[in-house]
Amino acid sequence: MTRGHVGRIALLTLAITGSGCATRKEETAPPADARTQEEAAVAKTLECALTGPAQVKAGEPVELVFKLTNPTKEPLYVLKWHTPLEGIRNDIFQVSRDGAASELSYGGPMVKRAPPDASSYATLAPGESVEGRVDVAPAYGLQEPGTYRITFRGPLMDVTSEQAKVPALAGDYHDAALKCPEVVVTVT
Repeated sequence: MTRGHVGRIALLTLAITGSGCATRKEETAPPADARTQEEAAVAKTLECALTGPAQVKAGEPVELVFKLTNPTKEPLYVLKWHTPLEGIRNDIFQVSRDGAASELSYGGPMVKRAPPDASSYATLAPGESVEGRVDVAPAYGLQEPGTYRITFRGPLMDVTSEQAKVPALAGDYHDAALKCPEVVVTVT
């Protein structure tokens, strides 16, 4: 092969691969303000309570109670993943000790899973609450004496008022911001 042939082959290859890249449609997530009115209403309506003991002895469980309440007039469907409703299966809390700015490291399980099914959701009828209880001590190392501040990370991964959207198909989740009160626990 001559240098001319090599040059033509290189240009042809570049043209073919370049045109494939140029025609590829760029996929981006819709902007946050494009959420439907229903999604925005759901995000503002769920109420959260996070409670725990004020004081425990070193080595004892530090059990938190995470409670979601539906104050709306229609049922809500909440994906339990990444919440205490399924236990601690990921880093779902921010935990700091003695006023430190840095968080404690998470040492619990990290779960990978297939897409959710209907049993992965909690159904909250109007006015109904659901709660999950978890011991945060093993996953976050709350064995040493000190004052610990614990906050739920959020957001809720998928919340809808439409049963037909349960489970979310192809990862079409509708997350919902959720503010839970901070829990302060002193380990003695």
